Formats: sequence, C-alpha cells, structure tokens
Amino acid sequence: MNFVFVSLQRINTDRDSTSTCLAKELAKTHKVLYVNSPIDRRTLFSSEQDEYTRAHIAAIKAKKPPLSQIKPNLWVLNPTQVIESINWIPFTSVFSSFNRLNNQRFAKDIRDALNRLGFDHFILINDKDIFRSFYLKELLKPDKYVYLDRDYTVGMDYWKRHGAELEPKLMAKADAVVCNSFDFTKRAQRYNPNSFYIGNGFDVKQYDSSKSKKKPTELQHLTGPVIGYVGALITLRLDLNLMLEMAKAKPQWNFVLIGWEDAPFQQSELHRLPNVLFLGKKYTSEVPAYLEHFDVCINPQLLNEITRGNFPLKVVEYLALGKPVVATSTNTMQEIFGQHTYLATDPASFLAQIEKALEEDNAAERERRIQFAGNFSWENVANTLLEYILPAKAAQPAAALSLIP
Repeated sequence: MNFVFVSLQRINTDRDSTSTCLAKELAKTHKVLYVNSPIDRRTLFSSEQDEYTRAHIAAIKAKKPPLSQIKPNLWVLNPTQVIESINWIPFTSVFSSFNRLNNQRFAKDIRDALNRLGFDHFILINDKDIFRSFYLKELLKPDKYVYLDRDYTVGMDYWKRHGAELEPKLMAKADAVVCNSFDFTKRAQRYNPNSFYIGNGFDVKQYDSSKSKKKPTELQHLTGPVIGYVGALITLRLDLNLMLEMAKAKPQWNFVLIGWEDAPFQQSELHRLPNVLFLGKKYTSEVPAYLEHFDVCINPQLLNEITRGNFPLKVVEYLALGKPVVATSTNTMQEIFGQHTYLATDPASFLAQIEKALEEDNAAERERRIQFAGNFSWENVANTLLEYILPAKAAQPAAALSLIP
C-alpha cells in the first residue's frame, strides 16, 4: 500500500510530530510520500523564517529537484509552487474560492511527485492541514482520504476565522477520521461516524530506560529534589501562576524547565527565583538524559478549549523512563493515565501530589510505569491506524461534494 502525508509539520527538522513518526513507521513496510508544507507568499518575504523554511525557499530559487528519498521506502516532497496568503479574507465563502486555487497549485506539485513515484493508488492522510489540503480528496482522488485529528487548532486565532466552519466539513467528507484522544474522537463522531481513537506514540529506542545516561552538566550542582518539565513554555497551554506558586512554596525543591519560552514566561518572576532553572530548548535526542535525572516530572497544563481534550505525549515519555508524573487532571489524563500518574487541579493539590510521588517512588512502581508506556509505541499506533482505515469505505462522491462551500 502507498501512503501520502500532508501536514502542518515538516519532516526534515529537529523535532518529530505525530505525522512524521507515523510516516516513518509505515515506511518500514509500505511506500510513503511525505509532503512538506508549501511556501505561501507572506512567508516568502518574511524575515521570521526558520532554517528549514529558508532551505526550502533556497531550493525553490535554485530549482533543485523537489522530490528526494530519505529512507528506503520514504520520499519527501518540497512543493515548488508558492501559494497565496489568504487567511485575512473575512468571509469564509470568499476565502474558500481562493483556497481552491491554492489547493490546485498544491495538488499539482503532489500529482507530479505521484507520477514520478508510480503511485497510481494511495491513501492520503491529512494531519490538521485544514486549508491547504481541504480539496485534495477531489483533486487527487486517493483510494482513501483520512483526516488525522491530534490537536484543537481551531481554538487558536489563526485557525478560528475559517477553520471553525471548514474543519467539520473536512471531517465529514473524509473516509475516516483518526484521533489521538477520546475527547477528539467524540467530537469527530459528531461529523463522521467513521471516527476512531488510535492513541499517540513515542520513540521507544530513544526513551530506553535500560540504558543509563550521563547526568547533564546543568544538573550536577543541584541538591534536593528535582521537579522537571519538558516542552514549550507557553501561557496558552501552561498555568504560569500555578508554577510560580509552587516554586515559591517549595524553595528546597529545584524546578527545572526545558523548552522555548513565550514572552510572558520570559518576563515572569520565575526567572528571579533561585530554585528555578531554565535550560532552553534541547534537541529531542538530548531530552532523555535530563528526564533520567528528574525526581518527579510535571505537566501543569492550563485548562482551556485548546488543551482540555489533548493527549500530552510528554506524559508517555516521562513514564517510559519510569518517572513519577504529576499532571493537571483532564478527561484524557483520567481515562488513559489515571492509574499510572498523580492528578491535581490547583497549586495545593499539585504540591501534595508531588510530595506523595516522591515518597511512593520505588523500583516496582518505576517498572510498572515503563511497562505501561510500552503500549504507546509507534508500531502499535500504526497498526491500530491500519486496522481502522483499511476497511473504511470511501464516502459517496455526491455527499462529499455537497459539503464543499
């Protein structure tokens, strides 16, 4: 079977995502084309390009071959056609007309790559690319069109204007919707009965608890318990006030935070507390060494429409190294991780649960956590995905077309 992935995430960067990991896993037994995001005109002239976007633009200008093979069964496409920046258009009906033109440009690049690879039949998996891939089912005519729902993006300003209306229509015309949390699955089932929970995965080899890792230099001077967090430090998703109250209440604990920061975190009082250590962004390959030397791992998630239903992959990675985890209580945390983590709702309960986690940690508990995390390998997630999407029947063309604005 041939697979084509379109996504908001590039595959050739310093971090992985659900779609990049699934693509790599499926490529072990299938042929896979991964399509990097196309360049839009605003990005083309922006001064805020990351190194991967700059490389893509340079390749377009140098007219380098857009298709490359990075593994035996895995190819990557850097689209060459620049699409228009249209999200500013206020009316979704007008936006959709221009968006179809963008989709046509995008589809041409993909179709050329499909012809070169000889992919006459393929399954197209769309990872949250609501706009640029909205019409790809009609334009590319895949054997199956699968929508991957793994984050509540329409709660964000950029996606809210048109995504709130278009994403349900995209779900409805998909042949299957696959989700990484129960909350997302329940939401998707309102629009498409072929909506399934597949979970989330982690890199088993990278988080191998049997391999001892040297203690990072930044942690060697610390005395007392180390309470750690790894991930983006952004106030859209994390409870900054909760973290501040905890750090002030427990000056004898070390709070180690790894990840890039948004402006409120950069300007917060946390930076002035002697027991809080900001280590900045780390490559994913470096992270396990830090986790191994944390006493308790935390996920002090802020509860809002964007975070409430998400699947926190970092919790699996914490557990994979046997670490006790204290996290904000959500439906996902209760339903999936409730028997293997400590859940809290406010600063007082967070502190109490961290103390409990420190007291109860032992070799037997660590092994129990490691065994549980093993259920979330990418191999298991990919197998579950295939079980659901291969039998899924294609939506009727008339029904699908009636949903297009």
